[in-house]
Amino acid sequence: MRKFAAILAGSAIALVAFSAQAAEKEVAVIVKTVNSTFWQNVQKGVDAAKKDLPEGTTTTFNGPASESAIADEVNMVENAVNRQVAGIILAPSDPDALVPAVKKAWEARIPVVLIDSQIAKSGEQYYQSFLATDNKAAGELCAKEMIAKVGTEGKIAVMSYVAGAGSEIGRVGGFIDYIKAHSKLQIVGPFYSQSQMATALNQTTDVLASNPDLKGIFGANEPTAIGMARALEQSGKAGKVVGIGFDGNEDLQKFVKDGTLAAIAVQGSFQMGELGTQTIAKLLKKEKVEKFQDTGVVLVTKENIDKPEAKNVLY
Repeated sequence: MRKFAAILAGSAIALVAFSAQAAEKEVAVIVKTVNSTFWQNVQKGVDAAKKDLPEGTTTTFNGPASESAIADEVNMVENAVNRQVAGIILAPSDPDALVPAVKKAWEARIPVVLIDSQIAKSGEQYYQSFLATDNKAAGELCAKEMIAKVGTEGKIAVMSYVAGAGSEIGRVGGFIDYIKAHSKLQIVGPFYSQSQMATALNQTTDVLASNPDLKGIFGANEPTAIGMARALEQSGKAGKVVGIGFDGNEDLQKFVKDGTLAAIAVQGSFQMGELGTQTIAKLLKKEKVEKFQDTGVVLVTKENIDKPEAKNVLY
């Protein structure tokens, strides 16, 4: 009888341990890279919205060493599915490569919220919501500012990041299409930095040297725009060639303030993390969510950089 009681007691302890383990659910946040203040600001948004998640739900934050390490990101999503997380917030670095992994999450009944970039149309049914800047509109906004600053004739360059990334297609495509439709500006590039600042610096240095008549240059994401701005400084072209960047960390803010860059288009990176977490929270509570949610963009210049509209998105 004592032996039976001991077995029962042991089973009860095991049951309690299992229940405690089951009660703590994980939302896996997987971004393009952890080595960027843009994505670190997304994490701050996630942290701010943790309170909205169901009780006992934790978050993890992960990403590859670089945005071009696509296979690493795919593995991170698959690992999250294998450990049966409660939900996934994902910034996909490649629209096609991430489809099978997101499909696995769908098959495992794990809700997925995409931020910043979309996956291919073949995977639309496998995620529940997509939160991002309207990148096409943001690219057009930068193109309008470029035309306003340099006019409709002459030569401009486009410094891009990872060819084929969802955000890159909309952002750079929107910029180039608007320039072609509304001006006679000749476009040099695009050049792809693979989101490496040093690569962007070297590429921009070469572009400036081989195009002494360049009137303007567009840097399409944070590391690319920083490398571009540093090249403008080092070549003595700061303030002479109109520079327009994308994203809004401290380096880019400094370049706007000192005139190296005429403007930066800043996404709501904090909002992506915050709204992404709130959206996962709704899904876990079986509430309806919108398939697409626009997190907005603000064009920041020397004139408005200290105003609330800019401060709300700068990081």
